[in-house]
Amino acid sequence: MATPEQRRTIASQSAELLDAFLAHMDAGLGRSPNTVAAYRRDLSQFFEFCARLGVSSLDASTTDIRRFLAQRGTLGDARSTVARKASAVRSFYRFLVLRSKDREDNPALLVASPKRPRRLPRVVKASQVSALLELPPGDDPYGCRDRAILELLYGSGMRVGELVGLNVDSVDFGRRQVCVLGKGRKERMVPLGEPAADAVHVYLDEARGQLVREQSPNDALFYNRRGKRMGQRDVRAMVTKYVSEAIPGGKVSPHTFRHAFATHLLDGGADLRSVQELLGHVDLKTTQIYTHVSRERLRKVYDDAHPRA
Repeated sequence: MATPEQRRTIASQSAELLDAFLAHMDAGLGRSPNTVAAYRRDLSQFFEFCARLGVSSLDASTTDIRRFLAQRGTLGDARSTVARKASAVRSFYRFLVLRSKDREDNPALLVASPKRPRRLPRVVKASQVSALLELPPGDDPYGCRDRAILELLYGSGMRVGELVGLNVDSVDFGRRQVCVLGKGRKERMVPLGEPAADAVHVYLDEARGQLVREQSPNDALFYNRRGKRMGQRDVRAMVTKYVSEAIPGGKVSPHTFRHAFATHLLDGGADLRSVQELLGHVDLKTTQIYTHVSRERLRKVYDDAHPRA
């Protein structure tokens, strides 16, 4: 084991490398703030593990990386979390080899990620979504805001991180579409249904001005009760409040609306490529999981309805 002095030296060296890597992730690759923050946490854990061994991140071996990932599994991290940490370590050493030239070999090349269990997304019924969308009061500025947010989540399929990043000029009422800044800072245009467009229009005309405070950012579309730009936690808390009324016992998050958006489109006859583009998925395989959800629904309909099922 390393002495305290050795650990401090190793930690200082690793911190400099981490800052350089994350700056490259942010500016060079255009990764989202959430991804950069997750990689910072994951790599900080890895560096601490190396420091306890008395090994610098520059000198870590394939065995050290495997031991770190095995330990995270032993400590109770989910397979998906361990897989993300493995991806962070691989990206870090790829950066050291190809960009900074601080290392000649990549010790993470032979490190495999744990196989992630395939989980079908939870999808709520269209009738449940409709009931939930009716709950926000129309005579209250926060109710108008909440309805606009819920209609946008379900009507556009955008991620909650994309929604909170919207500005007033992101919405084009003339073309009835919204400009979304997705992962990798890629923009995409998503059409808006009439209910969503109307809800946002009412919010802008009748409610948004009442939520503005002296310190409020002028361009933000949605504000929280402190007059700051609405954050992801704010949206999750708001969704949880309405879900408890409309779907008692239901585990529904803002991301559930994205699942419902995709599944209901496919159930209605939309083609997979169109849904992929609307969701902003780079790989069609990511979108294909929704076809399994739809098939399971079809199977249930068959089992429930056919006399020979």
